[in-house]
Amino acid sequence: MDIFQNILMGFRVALSLQNLLFSFVGVTLGTLIGVLPGIGPVTGVAILIPITFGLNPTTAIITMAGVYYGAMYGGSTTSILINVPGESSSVMTTLDGYQMAKKGRAGPALGMAAFSSFIAGTFAVVLLTFIAPPLANVALSFGPPEYFALTFMGLTLVTSLSGESMLKGIMSGVFGLIVASVGVDAISGEERFTFGNIYLLDGMGFIGVAVGLFAVAEVLVNLEEPMKQVFVRTKLSVRTLFPNLQDWKDSLGPIGRSSLLGFFIGVLPGAGATIASFMSYAMEKKLSKHPEKFGTGIIEGVAAPEGANNAAAGGAMVPLLTLGIPGSGTTAVLLGALLIHGLRPGPLLFQNNPEFVWGVIASMYIGNVMLLVLNLPLVGIWASMLRVPYRILMPLIITISAVGVFATDNNVFDMWVMFAFGVIGYLMRKLDFPAAPAVLGLVLGPLVERSLRQSLTISHGDLSIFFTRPISAVLTICALLSLCAPVVRAVWQSRGKSPMEMKP
Repeated sequence: MDIFQNILMGFRVALSLQNLLFSFVGVTLGTLIGVLPGIGPVTGVAILIPITFGLNPTTAIITMAGVYYGAMYGGSTTSILINVPGESSSVMTTLDGYQMAKKGRAGPALGMAAFSSFIAGTFAVVLLTFIAPPLANVALSFGPPEYFALTFMGLTLVTSLSGESMLKGIMSGVFGLIVASVGVDAISGEERFTFGNIYLLDGMGFIGVAVGLFAVAEVLVNLEEPMKQVFVRTKLSVRTLFPNLQDWKDSLGPIGRSSLLGFFIGVLPGAGATIASFMSYAMEKKLSKHPEKFGTGIIEGVAAPEGANNAAAGGAMVPLLTLGIPGSGTTAVLLGALLIHGLRPGPLLFQNNPEFVWGVIASMYIGNVMLLVLNLPLVGIWASMLRVPYRILMPLIITISAVGVFATDNNVFDMWVMFAFGVIGYLMRKLDFPAAPAVLGLVLGPLVERSLRQSLTISHGDLSIFFTRPISAVLTICALLSLCAPVVRAVWQSRGKSPMEMKP
């Protein structure tokens, strides 16, 4: 009964005029960000953080969450019409979506992507509603050792966010930890790595670093290598977007399975929407009576990955809100946004800020309805946005980023930080260093350090405190297993290869 009362309270918050307006703004911007290739939800949320600084925390996070799951919707448009995924989780949609468009069925493909996204997204929010509170209640008994074990486990997620090179991912994470150590030590009060610069006493501003690593770096990469877009010209209207009865018969099973799979993959820290869409597509291909048709333009190949990536976006909110663990680059940026707005994600968030938590959850129900309404009648407008020249789009992104970062504290130094990290982010892209682990280190570094030192103060330097308390012991063991998992996986895969295949 408490859950239903909380949901009613959440809808009272989410249905206020201001929150409704900004939820609409968030999902609209998210859809646009998903439609435009090369931007992505991480960049979109990073750009939005300084712009939402004048808003109350609930409205700000509702807006940014709208951008996050809205981008999942928008990514299908580019995948289907120009064979370029708007963001990584829409990669699998290109396989059948673009082939359907070439066959003259772009409308049903776009329509099924929207309906599948709506059904899976709503299903994920329902599960979030019922799973998050009990998980938060369990975590209420957390002390410094438990928080250290939890944040340490969060840091081990660099193994999941590293991409192809584990070493580069770890180096990126260490770089984020180094950046996080700049400023005044929270416990001793000593200055660290400030070099006498008073602007560094509060540390490197998260907003400037995040916007630089993602938005500015993205612009520099796209200016160097502009995308060549081959647009499938097709007549799009609301009538042509509705799938026929056979399309629905073929898609209902994949939508249901991908919703469930996507949500639970999203809950797993480090997995995320991209892995969910890949696994969902692979699962449907294995279960299909005609697997050879996948990749030739069948509706199941659109419904499954689009359902999975939207369900994963909802699932990713579970560890973020209840435990304060970001499972992807986007949720790492959202975690930073929560901290900047004075909110500490974790079990106490449900206890101390129930209106915020349930307002955000309720806004996700409303946002999914808004997205369905937006993606059907306005798909022609989204498609036309693909023709915006990069020479117009990229300077606009830089301008918005610079103004937003400056407006946060009216500090020119933050703009220099943004541009400096933009160059660093560009070099990281060129050298194939992932930026997400760096953001993870920047956000979790101070939390890990503080809880570790508090724990060791309590135990007088005895490390056994992390293993003598049940919850911290389980979390610490999980963190160690997370560190070992890539090594075990590599050994397991190498056993299945011949000696010739194992040679470099």
